[in-house]
Amino acid sequence: MNLKIRRYRWSDLDTILALHQICLAQVGLFPGDGVYYDDDFPRIQELYLVCGGDFLVGEVDGRVVAMGGLRPIDCGRAEICRLRVHPDYQRRGYGAAMLTALERRAVALGFHSVRGDTTLRQEAALALYARQGWREISRARVGDLIVVYGEKRLVPAAVLDA
Repeated sequence: MNLKIRRYRWSDLDTILALHQICLAQVGLFPGDGVYYDDDFPRIQELYLVCGGDFLVGEVDGRVVAMGGLRPIDCGRAEICRLRVHPDYQRRGYGAAMLTALERRAVALGFHSVRGDTTLRQEAALALYARQGWREISRARVGDLIVVYGEKRLVPAAVLDA
Protein backbone atom coordinates (compact mmCIF):
# COMPACT_ATOMS: atom_id res chain seq x y z
CA MET A 1 0.00 0.00 0.00
CA ASN A 2 1.48 3.34 -1.00
CA LEU A 3 -0.91 5.56 0.93
CA LYS A 4 0.90 8.25 2.91
CA ILE A 5 -1.16 9.72 5.73
CA ARG A 6 -0.40 13.19 7.01
CA ARG A 7 -2.04 16.07 8.83
CA TYR A 8 -4.31 18.45 6.93
CA ARG A 9 -2.82 21.71 5.61
CA TRP A 10 -4.82 24.82 4.70
CA SER A 11 -3.73 24.36 1.06
CA ASP A 12 -5.72 21.05 1.03
CA LEU A 13 -9.08 22.79 1.47
CA ASP A 14 -10.29 22.89 -2.15
CA THR A 15 -9.06 19.34 -2.77
CA ILE A 16 -10.79 17.79 0.23
CA LEU A 17 -14.01 19.68 -0.40
CA ALA A 18 -14.07 18.29 -3.95
CA LEU A 19 -13.26 14.81 -2.60
CA HIS A 20 -16.16 15.10 -0.16
CA GLN A 21 -18.57 16.10 -2.94
CA ILE A 22 -17.42 13.33 -5.30
CA CYS A 23 -17.69 10.64 -2.64
CA LEU A 24 -21.16 11.62 -1.48
CA ALA A 25 -22.48 11.96 -5.03
CA GLN A 26 -21.22 8.42 -5.67
CA VAL A 27 -23.72 7.10 -3.10
CA GLY A 28 -26.54 9.47 -4.05
CA LEU A 29 -26.17 12.03 -1.26
CA PHE A 30 -26.59 15.69 -2.21
CA PRO A 31 -27.22 19.10 -0.61
CA GLY A 32 -30.77 19.32 0.70
CA ASP A 33 -31.17 15.63 1.58
CA GLY A 34 -31.02 16.31 5.32
CA VAL A 35 -27.66 14.65 6.01
CA TYR A 36 -25.37 16.42 3.54
CA TYR A 37 -23.47 19.40 4.88
CA ASP A 38 -20.09 20.94 4.17
CA ASP A 39 -20.01 24.09 6.29
CA ASP A 40 -17.26 22.69 8.52
CA PHE A 41 -14.66 22.56 5.73
CA PRO A 42 -13.66 26.25 5.87
CA ARG A 43 -13.41 25.85 9.67
CA ILE A 44 -11.22 22.73 9.93
CA GLN A 45 -8.57 24.58 11.93
CA GLU A 46 -11.16 25.70 14.47
CA LEU A 47 -13.43 22.64 14.62
CA TYR A 48 -10.86 19.86 14.39
CA LEU A 49 -7.29 20.98 15.03
CA VAL A 50 -7.31 23.78 17.63
CA CYS A 51 -9.84 22.13 19.93
CA GLY A 52 -7.91 18.90 20.49
CA GLY A 53 -8.86 16.81 17.47
CA ASP A 54 -7.17 16.23 14.14
CA PHE A 55 -7.82 16.02 10.42
CA LEU A 56 -5.81 13.63 8.26
CA VAL A 57 -5.38 13.27 4.53
CA GLY A 58 -4.08 10.31 2.58
CA GLU A 59 -1.94 10.79 -0.50
CA VAL A 60 -0.93 8.47 -3.32
CA ASP A 61 1.86 9.80 -5.52
CA GLY A 62 1.29 13.30 -4.12
CA ARG A 63 -2.46 13.30 -4.85
CA VAL A 64 -4.95 13.55 -1.98
CA VAL A 65 -7.25 10.53 -2.34
CA ALA A 66 -8.52 10.03 1.22
CA MET A 67 -9.38 12.02 4.32
CA GLY A 68 -10.90 11.83 7.76
CA GLY A 69 -11.55 14.07 10.71
CA LEU A 70 -11.43 13.58 14.45
CA ARG A 71 -13.60 16.04 16.34
CA PRO A 72 -13.79 16.06 20.17
CA ILE A 73 -17.23 15.47 21.68
CA ASP A 74 -16.06 15.76 25.30
CA CYS A 75 -12.89 14.94 27.25
CA GLY A 76 -13.20 11.20 26.66
CA ARG A 77 -15.00 10.83 23.34
CA ALA A 78 -14.39 12.00 19.79
CA GLU A 79 -16.35 11.82 16.57
CA ILE A 80 -14.78 10.38 13.46
CA CYS A 81 -16.22 12.18 10.49
CA ARG A 82 -15.50 13.04 6.88
CA LEU A 83 -14.00 9.60 6.25
CA ARG A 84 -13.76 9.55 2.46
CA VAL A 85 -11.79 7.69 -0.22
CA HIS A 86 -11.92 8.82 -3.85
CA PRO A 87 -13.93 6.31 -5.93
CA ASP A 88 -10.92 5.61 -8.19
CA TYR A 89 -8.93 4.49 -5.12
CA GLN A 90 -11.53 2.47 -3.24
CA ARG A 91 -11.22 -1.24 -2.45
CA ARG A 92 -7.48 -0.96 -1.78
CA GLY A 93 -7.57 -0.78 2.02
CA TYR A 94 -7.22 3.01 2.16
CA GLY A 95 -10.46 3.50 4.10
CA ALA A 96 -9.32 0.97 6.71
CA ALA A 97 -5.89 2.63 6.88
CA MET A 98 -7.46 6.05 7.41
CA LEU A 99 -9.87 4.74 10.05
CA THR A 100 -7.05 2.98 11.89
CA ALA A 101 -4.91 6.12 11.77
CA LEU A 102 -7.78 8.20 13.17
CA GLU A 103 -8.43 5.68 15.94
CA ARG A 104 -4.74 5.63 16.88
CA ARG A 105 -4.65 9.41 16.85
CA ALA A 106 -7.71 9.45 19.13
CA VAL A 107 -5.90 7.19 21.61
CA ALA A 108 -2.81 9.42 21.46
CA LEU A 109 -5.00 12.43 22.21
CA GLY A 110 -6.48 10.68 25.26
CA PHE A 111 -9.91 9.67 23.98
CA HIS A 112 -11.34 6.36 25.22
CA SER A 113 -14.04 5.98 22.56
CA VAL A 114 -15.03 7.23 19.14
CA ARG A 115 -18.38 7.70 17.52
CA GLY A 116 -19.51 8.22 13.97
CA ASP A 117 -22.39 7.93 11.59
CA THR A 118 -23.13 6.93 8.06
CA THR A 119 -26.23 6.11 6.04
CA LEU A 120 -27.64 2.78 4.92
CA ARG A 121 -26.74 3.88 1.37
CA GLN A 122 -23.07 3.81 2.30
CA GLU A 123 -22.76 0.03 2.40
CA ALA A 124 -18.96 0.00 2.10
CA ALA A 125 -18.67 2.33 5.10
CA LEU A 126 -21.01 0.15 7.16
CA ALA A 127 -18.95 -2.93 6.31
CA LEU A 128 -15.70 -1.12 7.13
CA TYR A 129 -16.92 -0.02 10.55
CA ALA A 130 -18.13 -3.55 11.33
CA ARG A 131 -14.77 -5.06 10.30
CA GLN A 132 -12.95 -2.53 12.49
CA GLY A 133 -14.94 -3.52 15.60
CA TRP A 134 -17.50 -0.73 15.74
CA ARG A 135 -20.97 -1.45 17.09
CA GLU A 136 -24.22 0.10 16.02
CA ILE A 137 -25.85 2.14 18.77
CA SER A 138 -28.89 3.59 17.01
CA ARG A 139 -30.61 4.52 13.78
CA ALA A 140 -32.68 7.54 12.82
CA ARG A 141 -34.69 8.58 9.80
CA VAL A 142 -33.51 11.89 8.33
CA GLY A 143 -35.65 12.83 5.36
CA ASP A 144 -35.65 9.79 3.06
CA LEU A 145 -32.45 8.40 4.58
CA ILE A 146 -31.65 6.11 7.48
CA VAL A 147 -28.62 7.29 9.46
CA VAL A 148 -26.72 4.61 11.36
CA TYR A 149 -24.81 5.73 14.46
CA GLY A 150 -21.92 3.67 15.77
CA GLU A 151 -19.18 3.69 18.35
CA LYS A 152 -16.02 1.91 19.35
CA ARG A 153 -14.18 1.71 22.66
CA LEU A 154 -10.49 2.33 22.14
CA VAL A 155 -7.65 0.38 23.68
CA PRO A 156 -4.59 2.42 24.70
CA ALA A 157 -1.38 1.42 22.91
CA ALA A 158 0.28 0.50 26.23
CA VAL A 159 -2.35 -2.21 26.75
CA LEU A 160 -1.81 -3.55 23.23
CA ASP A 161 1.96 -3.69 23.75
CA ALA A 162 1.73 -5.61 27.05
